Amino acid sequence: MEIFKVDKFVDLSHTIASPLFDAAENPWGVLPLIGEFIKGLGPYLGAEYIKHGYDVWIHQTADVAPTASISGPCIIGPGTQVRHCAFIRGNVVVGASCVIGNSVELKNSIIFDECEVPHFNYVGDSILGYKAHMGAGAITSNIKNDKTNVEVSFPLGKIDTKLRKFGAVIGDYSQVGCNTVLNPGTLIGKNVSIYPTLNVRGVIADNMIMKSNGKLTEKVKIKKPMPKGAMEMRA
Repeated sequence: MEIFKVDKFVDLSHTIASPLFDAAENPWGVLPLIGEFIKGLGPYLGAEYIKHGYDVWIHQTADVAPTASISGPCIIGPGTQVRHCAFIRGNVVVGASCVIGNSVELKNSIIFDECEVPHFNYVGDSILGYKAHMGAGAITSNIKNDKTNVEVSFPLGKIDTKLRKFGAVIGDYSQVGCNTVLNPGTLIGKNVSIYPTLNVRGVIADNMIMKSNGKLTEKVKIKKPMPKGAMEMRA
């Protein structure tokens, strides 16, 4: 469906994993393919990426804390910080200039360039877009209590993703507030702001604000002031 197209959520020019999405009808379709994609791409990344152990490639400009635990397959891009006690469990692509913070856990996910996951977050079976940000303690819940397939709920009904584990898609520039839980199958559009401590599910359109009462309002577009003298120039 058109509302689930990949480009509705993320700009693929901001991830080294862009080829993975070429044949994807929706973002979650790539989740089972991440590990094999990394194994295939890793050997061709070039000398600026250094291989560590089993299928882990880390760019030489990345800053990785000695206390971080990283399992492959995994790629960590240039200029990225992986901070104290971060736990990367494998099948993870982390882009350029990202922040993976203290005690953050990542698993089977794609983190686009300049994304920040800085404090006590869990991100599993998820896609986080360009310049997306997760507040402290915000998590993606990636499996239903009854262990059935994750469904995406939207105004016209539900779609079975055929996946038992699927967390969330967070669009480019979107912000998730502290201690917020994104339920399995949550899709957040571009430039969305979500207040702290909320329980979020379903599909949220671009340019929306989810406030503390859970209600959605559209972001106000700020008009740029007309340059001084512009009226005279038009005359």
